[in-house]
This record gives sequence, C-alpha cells and structure tokens, in this order.
Amino acid sequence: MIRLGAGAGFAGDRIDPAVELAREGDLDYLVFECLGERTVAAGQLRRLADPDEGYDPLLEARMRAVLPVIEPGRTRIITNSGAAHPLAAGRRVTEVARALGRPTRVAVVTGDDALAAVRSLDPILWETGEPLSRCPDELVSANAYLGADGIRQALAERPDVVVTGRVADPALYLGPLQHEYGWADDDWQRLAAGTVVGHLLECAGQLTGGYFADPVTKPVPGLARLGFPFADIRPDGAATLSKVDGSGGRLDVRTATEQLLYEVDRPEAYLTPDVTADFSGVSFQQTGPDRVEVSGAGGTARPDELKVTLGFRGGWLGEGQISYAGPRARARAELAAEIVSERLTTVHGIPADAIGVELIGAGAAFRGLAPANEPIEVRLRVTARTADAAQARLVGWEVESLYTNGPAGGGGARTGVQQTLVVRSCLVPRDLVSPTVTIMEER
Repeated sequence: MIRLGAGAGFAGDRIDPAVELAREGDLDYLVFECLGERTVAAGQLRRLADPDEGYDPLLEARMRAVLPVIEPGRTRIITNSGAAHPLAAGRRVTEVARALGRPTRVAVVTGDDALAAVRSLDPILWETGEPLSRCPDELVSANAYLGADGIRQALAERPDVVVTGRVADPALYLGPLQHEYGWADDDWQRLAAGTVVGHLLECAGQLTGGYFADPVTKPVPGLARLGFPFADIRPDGAATLSKVDGSGGRLDVRTATEQLLYEVDRPEAYLTPDVTADFSGVSFQQTGPDRVEVSGAGGTARPDELKVTLGFRGGWLGEGQISYAGPRARARAELAAEIVSERLTTVHGIPADAIGVELIGAGAAFRGLAPANEPIEVRLRVTARTADAAQARLVGWEVESLYTNGPAGGGGARTGVQQTLVVRSCLVPRDLVSPTVTIMEER
C-alpha cells in the first residue's frame, strides 16, 4: 500500500498537523495543497511587484517545520506552493534545506503558464460570454490546470520534494499513485479511484471534521488540535482513510460524505485534467475508530480541454469599516453608508457603481435579506474599486471621518488599500499546454 498524507488544505492552513503527520504518520508522501484561484492571483500580484516572488508565503515555514522530522528517503513532499513562480519556490526550498543541513533533491514542475496560448486563441470568457479580445482590462496571467502527468515525470527523477504551480488539486495525490503503481493514462477506473482519494484529502482538516463541525448537531472533539487525514491506497485503487491516533477531530462516514460532495456540481461527471470521475457510486464503510473504507468510483475519458485561470489588472480596492451598537444600530449604519457613498461620488468623483456597501450583522451574508429581529450591533463596510491607490485611500478616510462627523456612536474604524487582480476563466485545448520538469539538487 501507498500512504498519502494531507499536510495542508489551503494557503493559510496550520503547520503543526503536518508536522504531526510527518513525525508519526509513517507516510510515503506528504502533500501540501496550498493553491486556489484567489491565491494564484495573489501570487501573480506579488510576482508583478517582485520578479523573485510569487510563490506561497508560507512555503519556507512549512519546509523548515517538516524537513527536519521526515525520514530521508522514506517520505517525499509534493506541493503546489510554487503558485505563480514554481522555479523561485524550488530555489527557496533548496536554500532552506541547505540552512537545515538536509541534502534535498527538488523537482519543479512548470508548464501551467498558458499566457501565450490564450492570447493567440482569443477564447470565450466564462464570466462574460465574450471573446478575450473584447475585455477592456489588461491580461497579465493565465494558469492552466495541469494534471498528474508532470508530477509523475518529476517523481521518476527520485526527488525528495516536488514543487508545482497550478495543477488540479486531486492530481497532487494521483501523481504519486500513478508513479508507484504504473497506472496507465487511460486506465479510467483506477484514475477515478485515485482522483476520489485526492478529492477527499485535498482539503485536509475538512475531512477530519473541521468544516463539518457544528455545535449540538455535529459535534467534533478536539478541534483546537485537529488532526489531518491520510489514506492507504492499494494497487486496485481501494483506499482506507484515517488519521493519527490521539489527534483531534473525527473521521467517519458522515465527514467523508460531506467532503466527497464539497465543490461538486455533477457527481456523475467530475471533470479533471486526468479523468472524468463518477462519484455517484462511491460508498463508505466504517471499519474502526476514525477509519473509513472508500470504494465504488467510476471513470471515463478525460476532457479534451483544460481550464485556465486568467488574471487581469483590477486597479485598487479601498476599504473602510466601522461599528454601530445599541438602539437603532442598523439605522445609524445605513445613514453612515449614505453619507460616505454621497461624499465619495460628489466630493471625490468615484462612480457610484464602483462603490460597495455591506451591513455586517444585518443580512450582508444573505445579499440584503435582513434578520427577523433588529440587530443590536452592525458593522458597516464600504469598498470602492479605483484606478489608483491614492483614490482608494479616500474610502477609508471618509469612513474614519464618521467618528466626529456623525452619525452617533461609531467605533472601531479600520481602513485598508490593496491592489487587485480580477480572476476570470476559459478553456484551451490540452495539446497547447504540457509540463516540464526541472531538477534542483542540494547535496
């Protein structure tokens, strides 16, 4: 059996559960899934500001934490922390390994940069239904979702660490299974089984009860030290999910079922770069405390096209927040919103359609659907997208000015300005994108 452990489920995930897995999980592979469309866009912004940046800011901290506790030659690390700059990430891993005195062979998978292909194709954007050429914003990045092939090629070079950019999340787990078991690229049944395992593990603590937890209805013990999951996968693709004994959380049929359906639109046709997986026949069986058997995945041929995440310069986002509490809190927050919005448009010339207002605590999460009872406190959040940073700062300034200019009782003002990258999507033929493996060795 091959044992795969989930070291992270998103860019800002905790590190100590990964250390626990590395130390006590007896893993063949420790996988850090740290990349989403929002985080790859953030990486692109960092790279635009500094050509040596663009990878996950926590990459160094993760490597410093786990490299000293894994057994050399026993556990390999796979991560998509390369984000917008995998080669820079690979160099950083070798630098960390050198500082730790740990000889480390690093393989970097690139090839997800599809900017040239997208510009030549002029594809239809999903969000607008129009060709890219009609988009008025400046296109600065295009990252295709690669599959497991690049990871499999990298593992053939016997690295200690594999760093990738944008790959499909389940591919991080499918790659080592293909490498270890020699599953063919058209063995749709096994590829689907490996994809199911990857999908279950990719969000780490969600599988062991984190996102599942809800007081009273779905209690989860030990959430403060939630343990991350691992899976034992056999050559036929059958798998057993578990976690380190004594770690917090729970892993059972209910937590596994919720994670199986997480971010899934059509369970019978879950599209990945490697296979069209069928989750509709997947079943779970509890075989012991925090042990769940997974079976029943089906699969058909992979799609002919790959999804691409596009990044466009989105200008600047200015923000201001302030709280109102007590009687008529909502009415005072609404008045404050009117004041700030009017001043941003009439005094500062910011278009009304660029301004956003949220009344947090009074239905903001429900797009204006107010709660049944009058809230006793409301936090006003005003934002505006602008062409430059100076204009964006005016948003926070106007919100902070409410302190003495009314309405009454405002407090806890916070302001912020950040550059933004607008994210859109399209498809490209898969033959226009292919992975490349670069070896960086520290001996």
